[in-house]
Amino acid sequence: MFSYYLRLAFKSLRRNPILSALMVAAIALGIGSSMTTITVNYLMSADPIPEKSDQLYYVQVDSWDPNNPYDDESNDPPNQLTWTDATNLMRAKQAPAQTAMAKSGGIIEPVNQDDKPFEASIRLAFNDFFSMFNVPFLYGNAWSDVADDERQQVIVLTRAINDKVFGGENSVGRSMVMAGKTFRVVGVMDNWQPTPKFYDVNNGAFDEVEEVYMPFYLKEELELPNWGNTNCWKSPEGEGFKAFLQSECINFQMWVELPTQADKADYLAFLDNYAQEQKALGRFPRPLNNRLSNVMEWMENQQVVADDARMMMWLSFMFLAVCLLNTIGLLLAKFTGKSAEIGLRRAVGASKGDLFAQHLVETGLIGVLGGLFGLGLALLGLEGIKSLYGNFVDNLASLDITLVIVGLLLALVSSIAAGLYPTWRACNIAPSSQLKSQ
Repeated sequence: MFSYYLRLAFKSLRRNPILSALMVAAIALGIGSSMTTITVNYLMSADPIPEKSDQLYYVQVDSWDPNNPYDDESNDPPNQLTWTDATNLMRAKQAPAQTAMAKSGGIIEPVNQDDKPFEASIRLAFNDFFSMFNVPFLYGNAWSDVADDERQQVIVLTRAINDKVFGGENSVGRSMVMAGKTFRVVGVMDNWQPTPKFYDVNNGAFDEVEEVYMPFYLKEELELPNWGNTNCWKSPEGEGFKAFLQSECINFQMWVELPTQADKADYLAFLDNYAQEQKALGRFPRPLNNRLSNVMEWMENQQVVADDARMMMWLSFMFLAVCLLNTIGLLLAKFTGKSAEIGLRRAVGASKGDLFAQHLVETGLIGVLGGLFGLGLALLGLEGIKSLYGNFVDNLASLDITLVIVGLLLALVSSIAAGLYPTWRACNIAPSSQLKSQ
């Protein structure tokens, strides 16, 4: 019967093309606006590393001003670490895998002398960074523990930088000049862009990943500049780069991998003991306030999904509701115009259930057509967002198969919901009155 009702639905749409087009357009506009904002919110709040997001923890210790908390409202500890704390925690090696990190940058001098030097971003990290965050490699691999400890001048390149500097060839073992120093390439990453960029939401949760990766301690060795957010509750005691590293300024992040809850409890106890040791040294003047947040907790804490994005999504749902109200009115007009046909079908034996199913199929068809056109409008809306905000939202403005299915289901359910009352009215038409009028 479904195929029969579907043929009737197509005939009904062709019989009233203008009215049908208006209903499809109303649903398409509502779905288009809703799916545009749903897509952005969905990708902003998606789990960027679902296979281990509950095992990776962001480390926070409260080394802030004794008179003023870092966050007056939530009393959260600072969202980054000092150089002192980052290096102390790394040397303690209390987690199965761990990496302190920071953002920096420098000038790359291309191998080809005809090419111009250019600036590239740097991610300073430990070699565990690559295994912890499941970074894929095209050539080579991460540097060794020895390279971390001995501050060897080795680097891992992104695929894009390898293409730009070495023409896409296997560059492992070759040399490259950056920040005035010669580095040996040990690995080339394959395409990798976690969305959001959870490992450093402080410096742009939706920015591109850094272009070059090198051992963390080279920050001190080469006096690499600070990129990203840097906050201090008191001025460094002295001048120059060394004074900054020894100060209470925060510019560093740290993640640990803790496979079990027992590991998490042990590491948190270690952080508390570490804080007590620092108090004895005259640091950490505030009460104990250390935190471990897994990936999803950390993104929620840092409000990766902005409040205005959520507000826009709810406004788009309100617009969809307005579109559905208009669709209800159009369906009432359409089904009222079919009163004679409905009365005749009732007179020859069709039950209310048969008529209800028939007209629900018709409203469902309108919804699917509206959903398809709505997804096209959503794509236009996402392209509009890209043109307004540029590269910042490139990773947030694309529809995947999950979102396509959600869009079509939303359109189908919305249209059927809108068609329930008009269909109920149509099924309750008295056949005798319609037959007498003919």
